[in-house]
Amino acid sequence: MLTSPSSVPRLVVAAPSSGSGKTTVATGLMAALTARGLAVSPHKVGPDYIDPGYHSLATGRVGRNLDAYLCGPELIGPLFAHGARGCDIAVVEGVMGMFDGAAGEGELASTAQVAKLLRAPVVLVVDASSQSRSVAALVHGFASWDPEVRIGGVILNKVASDRHEELLREALESAGVPVLGVLRRVAQVDTPSRHLGLVPVAERRAAAVKAVAAMAAQVAQGCDVEALVALARGAGVLSGAAWDAAEALASSPPPPLPSPTLGFARAGGPPSSLGAAAPGPPLSALNGPRPQSPPEGGPPDGLSENGPGDKVRVAVAGGAAFTFSYAEHAELLSAAGAEVVVFDPLRDEGLPEGTRGLVIGGGFPEVYATELSGNEALRKEVAALVESGAPVAAECAGLLYLCRELDGLPMCGVLDAGARMSERLTLGYRDAVAVSDSVLAVAGTRMRGHEFHRTVVEPGSGAAPAWGVLAPRRVEGFVERGVHASYLHTHWASEPGVARRFVERCRTS
Repeated sequence: MLTSPSSVPRLVVAAPSSGSGKTTVATGLMAALTARGLAVSPHKVGPDYIDPGYHSLATGRVGRNLDAYLCGPELIGPLFAHGARGCDIAVVEGVMGMFDGAAGEGELASTAQVAKLLRAPVVLVVDASSQSRSVAALVHGFASWDPEVRIGGVILNKVASDRHEELLREALESAGVPVLGVLRRVAQVDTPSRHLGLVPVAERRAAAVKAVAAMAAQVAQGCDVEALVALARGAGVLSGAAWDAAEALASSPPPPLPSPTLGFARAGGPPSSLGAAAPGPPLSALNGPRPQSPPEGGPPDGLSENGPGDKVRVAVAGGAAFTFSYAEHAELLSAAGAEVVVFDPLRDEGLPEGTRGLVIGGGFPEVYATELSGNEALRKEVAALVESGAPVAAECAGLLYLCRELDGLPMCGVLDAGARMSERLTLGYRDAVAVSDSVLAVAGTRMRGHEFHRTVVEPGSGAAPAWGVLAPRRVEGFVERGVHASYLHTHWASEPGVARRFVERCRTS
C-alpha cells in the first residue's frame, strides 16, 4: 500500500509537557504498526538526536528531525515528504509541551506549528496519574487554544485502575475528544537516562531492542491502533514536492560574497571584539533564497551536476561515542560528490584509506574519553590529516575530540584548548553569523544552530572564531587551517552550499 509522500497518512504525538509519555507512545506505535507489516516513516520535532535512534530501531528506517527553527518552516513539508517516500504511514513525535518552541519566537519550532505545517491530526498523551475530572479541563484547553491544531484523540498514560479509567473517560465525554488509548501505571520501560537525556541506542542496542518491544506491547494492548490509523488517514494532502539532496544543491545559491558580520570582528581582528552591531539583514538576505522544493525522486546515489570528477572520500565519525548526526548531511555530501565512509573512533586505529575530508559530529566523547585517548594511532592520524590542510568539520563532541585534552586525557591535540565536564547544562537555539572564512562558509554567512552540552572548552574560541552568536552575544569555536570546530549543531538542509563547499575543498586540498 505505497502512498505518495505528499498524501501519506500521518499523525503527530504531542503532550501537555515533557515527561508525559510521548516517546513511549510514539516509539511503541511505530513498532506496533511495523509489526503489522506497514512501512512506517519515523520523525521527531526539534533538534533531538537521541529519540530518532529509538524510532529507527522501531521501524527499520532512518529517524529524521523536523525543526522549523534550524531549517525554516518552509522546509518542514518537503523534508517530511523526503523521509516518507515509499511509506504507508508516518508517526511524528513532538517536543516538550505541544505549544512550546523557540524561546521568545511564538509558536516557531513547536509541535503545534509542525502539526499545522504537515496538516496532521494530533494525538495528545496525558499523564493522568494525579487527576481524574480535571483531565477534561486540561484536554479542553489544549483542544481549543489554537483552532488550527486538530486534536483527534487522547491517550491516557499512567492510569492506576479500572475505576480510575472510568472516571477519566466519564470526564472526557464532555470535552468532545475521543479516548484512543489507556496505558496503565506499570514498571517503567528500561530506557535509562544520563546528563543529556536517554542513553543512545548505539550504546545499549540489545537492551534498547527489548525496550522498544515493551513499548510496542504497551501500545498494542492499551490503544485502539485501528482508530489511530484511521485518524492518520484524515491528514490533509501536502503541497509541493519532496526534498531531494541533489536538487537542493543544484538550486542553492553559490557561496555568498563576504557580508557584514553584524559587529563581530573578522578573522585577524581581536576575537573578543563585540562592538555594537546594527540590526542584521534577514537570513534570506545573507544566504540567498532557500532552495525551492524539487521534483520527487529517489535518494541521491551518484554525482550531482555540480560534482565534477571522481568522488572524494569523506570519513564520518560514528560508533557509540559519536551518534549525533542528521541523515541529510550525509545525503548532501554524497550528492555533492563525496563517498561517505563511516568509521568508529573507539575501534578503528586509522581513518578509512584515501580519506580527503573528515566530519565529526556530536555525541558523548566525555563518556568514552579513556577509550578515545587510548586509541593513540587514530589520534595521530587525525592530527596528520589536519596538518595536511584537509577539511575537517567538527560539532560539539567533535570539537572536544580535536582539543588538546578532555578531562585531563590526551585527545587529538589539533586545537590549543582544553575541554572538561561541567555541572552546568548549556541548551538552546542560537542565531549565528560566520566570523571567519572556513571550509563550511564565508564570513558573514548567517545560520541557525543548537547547543546541548555539559562541557566547557577553554579558551572558547581561537584567533579566528567560527561563529558570532547573537544571543547571548559572544564568539565561539575555531577556524584553523582546514578545521571548522564549534559547539553549534547546524542542519545543512537549511544551507546546502555548506556541503558543496566542503566537498570542493576536499578536492582541492
